[in-house]
Amino acid sequence: MREPFRNEPFTDFTQSDAIAEFQAALRIVESQLGREYHLKIGSDYVETTTKRKSINPAEIKQTVGTVSQADTEHAHRAMLSAAAAFEQWKRVAPSARARVLYKAAAILRRRKHEFSAWLVYEAGKSWTEADGDTAEAIDFMEYYGREMERLSERQPLIPLSGEDNELVYIPLGVGIVIPPWNFPLAIMAGMTMASVVAGNTVVLKPASPTAVIAAKFVELLAEAGLPDGVVNYLPGAGGEIGDFLVEHSLTRFICFTGSREVGVRINERAAAAKGDQRWIKRVIAEMGGKDTIIVAEDADLDLAAEAITASAFGYSGQKCSACSRAVVEESVYEALLEKVVERTQALVMGNPAELSTMVGPVIDERAYMNILKYISIGKSEGTLVLGGGKGSSSGYFIEPTIIRDVMPYAQIAQEEIFGPVLAFIKAANFDAALDIANNTEYGLTGAVISRDRARLEQAREQFHVGNLYFNRKCTGALVGVHPFGGFNMSGTDSKAGGRDYLLLLTQAKVVSERF
Repeated sequence: MREPFRNEPFTDFTQSDAIAEFQAALRIVESQLGREYHLKIGSDYVETTTKRKSINPAEIKQTVGTVSQADTEHAHRAMLSAAAAFEQWKRVAPSARARVLYKAAAILRRRKHEFSAWLVYEAGKSWTEADGDTAEAIDFMEYYGREMERLSERQPLIPLSGEDNELVYIPLGVGIVIPPWNFPLAIMAGMTMASVVAGNTVVLKPASPTAVIAAKFVELLAEAGLPDGVVNYLPGAGGEIGDFLVEHSLTRFICFTGSREVGVRINERAAAAKGDQRWIKRVIAEMGGKDTIIVAEDADLDLAAEAITASAFGYSGQKCSACSRAVVEESVYEALLEKVVERTQALVMGNPAELSTMVGPVIDERAYMNILKYISIGKSEGTLVLGGGKGSSSGYFIEPTIIRDVMPYAQIAQEEIFGPVLAFIKAANFDAALDIANNTEYGLTGAVISRDRARLEQAREQFHVGNLYFNRKCTGALVGVHPFGGFNMSGTDSKAGGRDYLLLLTQAKVVSERF
């Protein structure tokens, strides 16, 4: 019997041994930069003529790897491979499937710094952000393995005299997993291995900016003993293979994390039955947010400033849970703004390969230009207080930016920017602050900083988000502790890392026998 689930500890980078070990991992990964990575379809590694370079966003002249790109023919082959593998994998006992996850988690734990170093180079993550990403990937596998074992036990039903009734959870079939680039190990591993442990097979289409990390994870799965064809690695442009995979008649479900626009498109495309399709496809989607931290007039302002700064500028604001709006009661607005500016000025921007770096680059040129566009818009919608400029030309660096006196329905207060841009919004009172917090089409995370129990209870009922935090930051959900997913246009509220998640990847079958 396995030990109860516990979250993977974060590395303490104040310790000299940990620093030396991480530096060694960075050197190991640096020596492997520039290699080629091929598709993996069943047992075959497939090199294609179309390739894409993955670059280091902090050093844009540095190639992390060159990745073969799939077309629709490769995608069809991958679907057939996954469908064939499903016929065997679905018959593997849940406990045996779980053991593959435990093995993969153990390997990842032993190679933790190495995978985190890949995150530094390819995703532009700081040491602490990369370490958290890798720890979360370990957590997902450990947690979902235990959850599948729990679901495979005899489920409680109301007894009926003279009958034996049993409810079992069986797999769905072939799933398409489309993870994001901002948590390219944790979310990718979580969605993929939740699907796998439930008995499904997967076509994994990684995010293009971070396809090397996904390739390394697929290599790890082979080492853990996962049979060929259960996870097929299919990097490629969304415009080339995305719709094809979603619409394929063999597709049973789609796990997606990304933008609102793409998520809505997937949902629309998946709704139409194609060819000889015999099921309604399931879409499990997390589509972003426009997240708010409310600060009440009675709040601990130092705590509030710390929470806002960490939530807004951790990983350069490139989290769907990031605080992009601080909504503050007017009596403490100026004092809090001053504290947030002071803390933000102390953030060190630089190459994430350096331990001292707190704010690294944004992911690529497209994001870089888009964020700069929003900063320009923000200057016309409020007053620039801090930042707003570019960093080193060696990479896609943008200064942490604070814009004050933004109106609640301004463009930068409504649209997801996905970068280091924070709008400060003044609220006349707490009721007004809640109204502002709920005024977007999203509903992912939020936080309230207040000492007043009545206000916290009011927010508990009225603040409409999937993950609401009191007197802490609005980022940093832990597997098993904070099941994660949002409302409205933030997605299907899938609650990743929670007890409900595997139910989305299985179907319940009841067998009744009368004696």
